[in-house]
Amino acid sequence: MIRLCEKKDEENMYRIINDAAKAYQGVIPEDRYHEPYMSRAELDHEMKDGVVFWGFEDKGELCGVMGIQDKGEVALIRHAYVRTAQRQGGIGTRLLTHIIERTDKPILIGTWEAADWAISFYTKNGFNLVQPDEKRNLLNQYWNIPERQIETSVVLSNKGC
Repeated sequence: MIRLCEKKDEENMYRIINDAAKAYQGVIPEDRYHEPYMSRAELDHEMKDGVVFWGFEDKGELCGVMGIQDKGEVALIRHAYVRTAQRQGGIGTRLLTHIIERTDKPILIGTWEAADWAISFYTKNGFNLVQPDEKRNLLNQYWNIPERQIETSVVLSNKGC
């Protein structure tokens, strides 16, 4: 079942994000990976900053989360994670479809250039990589990330930007 995440879900969300983010270890630049990948304070900040999280619940257990953040003319997919033990079961696709159905805006997704599995997932679900020069413009316009992350990231879009 897909449902809106609430404040009471923060601990489970924190655990899901940090479990799933272990996939980045040794893949993304070493200077960008740390544990926990997202602190509780960072998660709280993201929620206060307008990231609305949806969760996939199975047998009463939250096992995947995906956020969306309205940025005016576009929406951003933020923090899409499924517990390691429950990957490859369609949870991410179901969450992404659920979110796509809730906005008419173009959706942008930023992810690590080295995260081939993430890029493949999004392209299989109708997203396309934007050109490198446009990527930089979009990351600067809609995200608040350091230059090093801009250098090592990609942006995908479902409607072209």
